[in-house]
Amino acid sequence: MSTGTQAEHQCTRLAQDNGWLWTAGQREAGQEPVTLLLAHGAGAPMDSDFMNSIAGFLGRQGVDVMRFEFPYMAQRRQGGSKRPPNQQGQLLDCWREVYAQLRPCVTGRLAIGGKSMGGRMASLIADELSVDALVCLGYPFYAVGKPEKPRTAHLADLRTRTLIVQGERDALGNREAVEQYVLSGTIRLHWLPTANHDLKPLKAAGVTHDQCLMDSAEKIAAFLRE
Repeated sequence: MSTGTQAEHQCTRLAQDNGWLWTAGQREAGQEPVTLLLAHGAGAPMDSDFMNSIAGFLGRQGVDVMRFEFPYMAQRRQGGSKRPPNQQGQLLDCWREVYAQLRPCVTGRLAIGGKSMGGRMASLIADELSVDALVCLGYPFYAVGKPEKPRTAHLADLRTRTLIVQGERDALGNREAVEQYVLSGTIRLHWLPTANHDLKPLKAAGVTHDQCLMDSAEKIAAFLRE
């Protein structure tokens, strides 16, 4: 396994300076580095159980993961109050600033993505930033109960290579509804049987939540290296 490079040390320092979280991938000797800049969802922070688990599983697959928080979530951490998400423009500006800081520190491919809202915001700037790939975990295709009002207009023309990992019974984008939408040919969907918005399957599926996340990490790692 790799023992650490100058780039990894720079990323570790960047995370420390900004209060972010850096997970170094466990790469085999000679394996090219691949990095995923990952944002949290609307209601849970960068160190939620979900985010910790997916970052850990991606690290086992040799993917470096940098996590950060949007301003409102960072303020929750300081003040304790449950502030609502920032306006879209502020969220996108935050994405741009974080990406601009990380890009010079990273060698190899750099992808962006996130859980739910974090992934949706990433999808809105992926083409602008000319990232190597986009990864969305539980994409919020529509508000709960409103599949007839999809948030997919920009996804029809997306140029960035994209992988969306989606639970088949996601309340914000189930398989039946999503398969009716017009999406760009650059978008690939990986469906998790019986899983919900947190990629958690029903017991009847015969697999655990961790197994679903591990499977997702394997698919993401393979996709990022294509």
